[in-house]
Amino acid sequence: MRVLSLLMVLGLLAPVSGGLQLEVAGDGATGVTVRAFGADGRPTETVVRLVLTATAEGGRTVGPIQLNPADEGRGFYSSGPVLSPGHWTVVVTAPDSVRAEAVVEARPAQSPPSPAARAAPPPPSEPSSRLWLWGLAALAVAAGFTAVAVVRLRRS
Repeated sequence: MRVLSLLMVLGLLAPVSGGLQLEVAGDGATGVTVRAFGADGRPTETVVRLVLTATAEGGRTVGPIQLNPADEGRGFYSSGPVLSPGHWTVVVTAPDSVRAEAVVEARPAQSPPSPAARAAPPPPSEPSSRLWLWGLAALAVAAGFTAVAVVRLRRS
């Protein structure tokens, strides 16, 4: 209960009428995620109509955008890539004056490594390149023992 109170003070989890609570956060790139909880702290079972608006430095704005439920689970909503990189103040509203606000840092999405970089073979190790020398030396020693054995057999 203390953690929940602390989150409310920080503005990350805003209590609302009817027991609905909204948690707003950035998605690590240029989108926003929202989690909707009931009074019992569990994700909401029903779909809630959420609307996102955002304001950035310099007066840039985004929205209003209606958020739809995401595939990540119950009570989870996602905007997709709607923000440009920078600091944004995001406000999410629901019916009955339910409102949550958070400051989000939008960042450019990272691109995956190129297929050539992922498929580069490891460089050959130095010891395995000299293995043929050891094989040649062993063959020479075996030939020497064979020659000595043949000479001894002929003399006897």
